[in-house]
Amino acid sequence: MDAATASHLIFGLNPQIVATAIVVICYLILFTEKLNRAVVALLAAAVMIFSGILTQTTALKGIDFNTLALLIGMMTIVGICEKSGMFQYVAFWGAKKVRANPRGLLAVLAFVTAFFSAFLDNVTTVLLIVPVTFQITKKLKVNPYPYLILEIFSSNIGGTATLIGDPPNILIGSALNLSFMDFVKELTPVVITTMIVIVLIFDFFWGRHLKTDLKKRAEVMKIDERKAITDKGLLTKCLVVLFTVIAAFISAEHLHIANGTIAICGAAVLLLLYTWGNRHDEREAKTAEALAMVDWTTIFFFSGLFVIVYGLEETGVLTLLGQEFVKMTEGSISKTMLLIIWVSALVSSAIDNIPFVATMIPMIKSMEADLGGREAMMPVWWALSLGACFGGNGTLIGASANVIVAGLAQRHGNHISFIRFLKWSIPVMLISVAIGCAWLYIQYFE
Repeated sequence: MDAATASHLIFGLNPQIVATAIVVICYLILFTEKLNRAVVALLAAAVMIFSGILTQTTALKGIDFNTLALLIGMMTIVGICEKSGMFQYVAFWGAKKVRANPRGLLAVLAFVTAFFSAFLDNVTTVLLIVPVTFQITKKLKVNPYPYLILEIFSSNIGGTATLIGDPPNILIGSALNLSFMDFVKELTPVVITTMIVIVLIFDFFWGRHLKTDLKKRAEVMKIDERKAITDKGLLTKCLVVLFTVIAAFISAEHLHIANGTIAICGAAVLLLLYTWGNRHDEREAKTAEALAMVDWTTIFFFSGLFVIVYGLEETGVLTLLGQEFVKMTEGSISKTMLLIIWVSALVSSAIDNIPFVATMIPMIKSMEADLGGREAMMPVWWALSLGACFGGNGTLIGASANVIVAGLAQRHGNHISFIRFLKWSIPVMLISVAIGCAWLYIQYFE
């Protein structure tokens, strides 16, 4: 931006200092969780404009509408799919496949959670899986605690596997124009490896203590998973649209269609099928209900966040930070990768990884010219994704899914304390990030 113009607009103050102050204050308020995060982000965005850092026109340039479209589209699709009962069906089906063995159930629920988290948002996944977990563990009379915390870890690890699994990946994918298959090829193998290691660790420490008798297992085997399907016709429609959308994501780089467009189109088609043949009033009511399933707080939070980060970018703050990173790592891609993955993990375990990643993206972009360009920097980008997503396992407040599971557990009389959770979360985060480091090093530097 023009420094002289900016200085005039903000009464002679240094635009970089003002932009940094706005972002720091915004993030501090977000960290306290005293106010709604969308309100905080939107107010901070407004201050960016009123201070003269940005105009309304330039602020709109900072908003990544592809990311918003992808989020809105997938939230709508998942919300309608949820009504069919397909997710609960899979959980019950998996439990019966291991003959309701508590030890086998630990692995099944973990992998089911990870799989769903690769395609749904983590909060939706745990909201669907946790009630099923309580239902099954209650019948088996086993301690639900190991199942719940492993589901927390699985949701954050599984969400790392794909473009649509976790918001940081959506941000990174949109910023770099990466395809669905780019994430699958680069991250799914390390996610599967990490899941196997973590499940084996849990089986070692908890498996032998999870015991029940044949009578209780028989009660679980009597559950008819087909009853979880509340609407077979809707299930068919959802599966067709869901598989078509995923197929389109996979083919997007060849079709030259943005992921956001695919998601919105899929949501519109499913809404059409969902309301087809209904009377006018029923159709309008069902459409409104489906659109209400979109987490509009998150959408507006992203919008505000894009604007304030763009303010940092426009004033050159992120370029300066990028230059400092280059000096710190002496221009080494491998050192930069290690620094980014560990910083991302540690920061994301303490604060929401979305604002962190949104800030890091333009900063890392500014480093590309000094470190060999986009292709050379790809291990750093994957490190950002792995660190931010795996870091969500670091503490009970590291990701929204963690807090949701703790709340659901409390309602069922199973308190998950912050300190007790740390005894498992810190080792899990350290192990998973170490696996991510090893994977990236072998892939790019061996």
